Amino acid sequence: MTHPAIPDFEVAATGGQRFASTAFRGHPYIIYFYPKDDTPGCTVEGAAFRDLYVEFQKAGYLVFGVSRDTVASHEKFKSKMSFPFELLSDTDEVMCNLFKVIKEKNMYGKKVFGIERSTFIMGAENEILKEWRGVKVDGHAEEVLAAAKTVS
Repeated sequence: MTHPAIPDFEVAATGGQRFASTAFRGHPYIIYFYPKDDTPGCTVEGAAFRDLYVEFQKAGYLVFGVSRDTVASHEKFKSKMSFPFELLSDTDEVMCNLFKVIKEKNMYGKKVFGIERSTFIMGAENEILKEWRGVKVDGHAEEVLAAAKTVS
């Protein structure tokens, strides 16, 4: 089941670049939203996408990680983890709002709003082909890769 196209957006990215969704018209890609750079779950999740990156490329997909961290924070995280893909900095929550991934969470008894770990396979017209919300890290990147090989 596909969803309507996400409106065009542009955010800062690692590598001194900007990510513009319009640049990917005609090319499918995967974006995974994660809460925070260099935290345990986010590190494991990013490493899984890193380790399968060549397989994602063979399936015809680029991968991008997204959080509300700054580009400077992303650059350190990307370098430390040797990620072969860019990390997108959504400090203004543009993408978070478009994809509706900000959720109320309970952190040490306090209610806070943060990113719900979510992944989206995006189609050639910037439409969501498949989505995962409330992701559990273990086995997730493998599940996304399997879906990417079959979804179109």
